[in-house]
Amino acid sequence: MSTVPQPDPKDRPARLTVGVVGAGRVGPVLAASLQLAGHRPVAVSGVSDASVRRAAELLPDVPLVTPADVMERADLVLLTVPDDALPGLVEGLAETGAVRAGQLLVHTSGRYGARVLDPALRAGALPLALHPAMTFTGTPVDVQRLAGCSFGVTAPEELRLAAEALVIEMGGEPEWIAEENRPLYHAALALGANHLVTLVAQSMELLRAAGVEAPDRMLGPLLGAALDNALRSGDAALTGPVARGDAGTVAAHVTELRKHAPQAVAGYLAMARATADRALAHGMLKPELAEDLLGVLADGTEGTDGTEGEAR
Repeated sequence: MSTVPQPDPKDRPARLTVGVVGAGRVGPVLAASLQLAGHRPVAVSGVSDASVRRAAELLPDVPLVTPADVMERADLVLLTVPDDALPGLVEGLAETGAVRAGQLLVHTSGRYGARVLDPALRAGALPLALHPAMTFTGTPVDVQRLAGCSFGVTAPEELRLAAEALVIEMGGEPEWIAEENRPLYHAALALGANHLVTLVAQSMELLRAAGVEAPDRMLGPLLGAALDNALRSGDAALTGPVARGDAGTVAAHVTELRKHAPQAVAGYLAMARATADRALAHGMLKPELAEDLLGVLADGTEGTDGTEGEAR
């Protein structure tokens, strides 16, 4: 992993009072990490019982207050709400005069860059988009997981050093993402991380149906090796019946999935076609084998809308 040079001390942010608006899984963790770096959490807002518990566990003795009170008390405010709620929250805070000039306003949405904070910018705030490329549990273990975690950073050029310094203070590695590339960046992360969870969960269900008592133990070494190989070698790490062009094996898979897990057929076929395309493009799948394989995958699409379909 590449290392990022430590910023010059004059570029490091001063010790700041920190507030959190939205005590989901991310906000309290980042505030706790900033506390370890010497900053001082002073206020957090949250509505649900889970939010209250997270705040109490990760930020003990930090008062639970309204978003307006968080804005009033903190020099640096973490806006850690769902993506779809972020624009409305920023507009509301700006319209009600809650934003203070010189206040650092940080959101953690992967989808948005700094422009979503424009209403606050017009009120004098300093906008930063700092998205940790990590899945969160909302527990103290996440604070340790931030060590070496990449953050997608987007900010006005004059705030770039401050943004990168904050990420480094949390133990992360800043990765600069251009404003216009934020949606693509976020789509890439969702494709890899979110869909991976779905694939693993489906695989464990199928292994249980096949009589495997500990599917997690069986999959752990296999998936760990596959991930490591993929990160090191990309498409060259492809293995399995699709990459080999074993059309008969793939057909048998589709038949069994139709019997035992019809809800998994569409995903299997989609990933198999994507795998075949990549294996072909990289010369791993021989064209003469690809024809039969793609025929199986085409036949397998019949019936995915609930009608009967045969895989040959």
